Amino acid sequence: MVSLSTFLIFALASLALVLVPGPNHLYIAARGIAQGRAAGVASALGVETGTMVHIAAAAAGLSYVIARSATLFNVIKWAGVAYLIYLGIRALTSRQELRTREADPQPLRKIFLEGVIVNVLNPKVILFFLAFLPQFVDPEAGAVPLQIIILGSTLLVLGLITDLIYAAGAGALGRRMRNRSSLMSHLSGVIYLGLGIATAFSGRST
Repeated sequence: MVSLSTFLIFALASLALVLVPGPNHLYIAARGIAQGRAAGVASALGVETGTMVHIAAAAAGLSYVIARSATLFNVIKWAGVAYLIYLGIRALTSRQELRTREADPQPLRKIFLEGVIVNVLNPKVILFFLAFLPQFVDPEAGAVPLQIIILGSTLLVLGLITDLIYAAGAGALGRRMRNRSSLMSHLSGVIYLGLGIATAFSGRST
């Protein structure tokens, strides 16, 4: 079992990490600005569901296997890059979507699933569970998978809190910009493209 001192140190370190704006926050903000608070919340829930996938993979040892295999790691990395760039291009070029956004908004279930995909395909999260979280795992303290689940769940809860704050703020900003749908769509597109480019040049070299 994770000791109290180790847990508190991990919680403080994780809190410091999630307070720094990152790709997930930008993605959630883009969704909230484009379609309102509900969309931001749906994307936040999707992102953290993706974190649950990473927790399960780390507990099962899959994150280690992926990180050790350059081929598997790069497949995930470039799939994530392609998906983010696709979202950006779609936001920048779909004029019909601009005209119908308010009357026919994107279903929240689809936004949720996009959040899951964006986070599952994020190579930085894989490396986080490989390089950062294991530093707080003590094989002599009990079952390693259980320790990973406890620590990962702590990160998830802290991440969800900050995600929801970003979703609420972006939703409020989106309401003020509601009569500027073209600007909102372009802003979302630029954020997605920026995230895709950042992901392409981040992580270990290919």
